[in-house]
Amino acid sequence: MPYEPPTHSVERSLRATTGAKIVAGVDEVGRGAWAGPVSVCAAITGLRRPPDGLTDSKLLTPKRRTELCEVLGEWVTSCALGHSSPEEIDELGMTAALRLAAVRALEALPVRPDAVILDGKHDYLGMPWRVRTVIKGDQSCIAVAAASVIAKVRRDAMMTELGLAHADFDFAANAGYPSPTHRIALEEYGPTPHHRVSWSYMDALPRWRHLKKVRITPEAAALEAGGQLGFDF
Repeated sequence: MPYEPPTHSVERSLRATTGAKIVAGVDEVGRGAWAGPVSVCAAITGLRRPPDGLTDSKLLTPKRRTELCEVLGEWVTSCALGHSSPEEIDELGMTAALRLAAVRALEALPVRPDAVILDGKHDYLGMPWRVRTVIKGDQSCIAVAAASVIAKVRRDAMMTELGLAHADFDFAANAGYPSPTHRIALEEYGPTPHHRVSWSYMDALPRWRHLKKVRITPEAAALEAGGQLGFDF
């Protein structure tokens, strides 16, 4: 399927309007998975011409993604990954877990970016980062496309390794996302230590529903403690 190659136009705009000299592209993978971490890659590419075929990782075959990731490892100026564990996702919720993973990635870069191009329409990073959100940024922005490929390949490799001890779940093929094999294994064996057990899929597992973790929100915690949710009568 033909697609328009990504460009540096957003990065050039950020440089021109904000004076930013170092711009990082940020993308996540694993948000919708039932198992494994949510992973975020931050990539700094400068304004050089990208490798041929660079685009959103979802538009590439696994073989092409892997090949391109090897090239990108040498081509990017710098990149770093950050992860939030299933336990952190269960405790914090996905938005806060995404922010935690993104901050870990950005702070692991050898230089601090002046601005960040974040894939999607929601800014889950916030202050003090200067953020430009771009819908389908992984298709239109070179730095974000590079981050998307690196994040996908690296997380897939992590899930393959985690799956060695849980062969019935076939993590090497599904990367922790729901698949027929994954669903069958969950019904038979229950969640592994790598599953997000606060998620609603646990409600469909009668044998294992008792393992579901209920995330306590500040409001629920206040009620449990006998508080008044901020109202003073």
